[in-house]
Amino acid sequence: MLRSLYTAATGMEAQQLKMDVTANNLANASTTGFKKGRAEFEDLISETMRAPAEPTPNGGTDPAPLQVGLGVRTGSTTRTWSQGDLLSTGNPLDVAIEGDGFFRVQRPNGELGYTRAGNFRVDAMGRLVTQRGDLVEPGIDVPAGAKQITIQSDGSVLAQVDGSPHPDELGTLELSLFANPSGLLAIGNNLFTATPASGEPMHVRPGEQGAGGISQGFLEGSNVKAVEEMIDMISTQRAYELNSKVIQTADQMLQRLTQLR
Repeated sequence: MLRSLYTAATGMEAQQLKMDVTANNLANASTTGFKKGRAEFEDLISETMRAPAEPTPNGGTDPAPLQVGLGVRTGSTTRTWSQGDLLSTGNPLDVAIEGDGFFRVQRPNGELGYTRAGNFRVDAMGRLVTQRGDLVEPGIDVPAGAKQITIQSDGSVLAQVDGSPHPDELGTLELSLFANPSGLLAIGNNLFTATPASGEPMHVRPGEQGAGGISQGFLEGSNVKAVEEMIDMISTQRAYELNSKVIQTADQMLQRLTQLR
């Protein structure tokens, strides 16, 4: 019965973490480019009371083991990288990725970050930056007075500059691809950093080597589906309650044992 107490406690702890993940998903249901998380569980080691054995000359055998599991733990939390809905904004500096890839930005500490959020703007120095001021890489400078900024599906950034009869090309937006996007580390502010598990990024133009395309005037919404998360939350709550019931029942059984004379 002590074993059942500890086993049920691991179940409650795992379901609590799953509820935390669901709560974070719902909190970011309107966050640009957010990818929902998912908790993945794995069972703990089993206590072996009797190992299986081969038949003996006398005919005795244990064809199956006698084992009791000792609970569950959270193996990892992963991201679901499905495409979010494209939301029209009409802002020429808003860009959505359709398919695989991340925008590359330079953080204030000089390190690179990767994001699916393409809500860009131009800072006081004419540089294309994120909403928090991180520089978009490779750098794109927008001249003062530039008009009709166009971001093409291949990443080319064009603008009509005073004194020029034709639009000037200001630079190119690139996308970064990873062999294992699930290995990226979320650091907040819609940013991820590369890790040994994600592999080194490959920088390509949109639409090349498996990278997605980009659409100007749109933003990618979160891929969180509120109804699915609510259903998941209910099932998580029920699993938590069942594990709690196991603890209550085991406690009652222990009380009954202590009353035996």
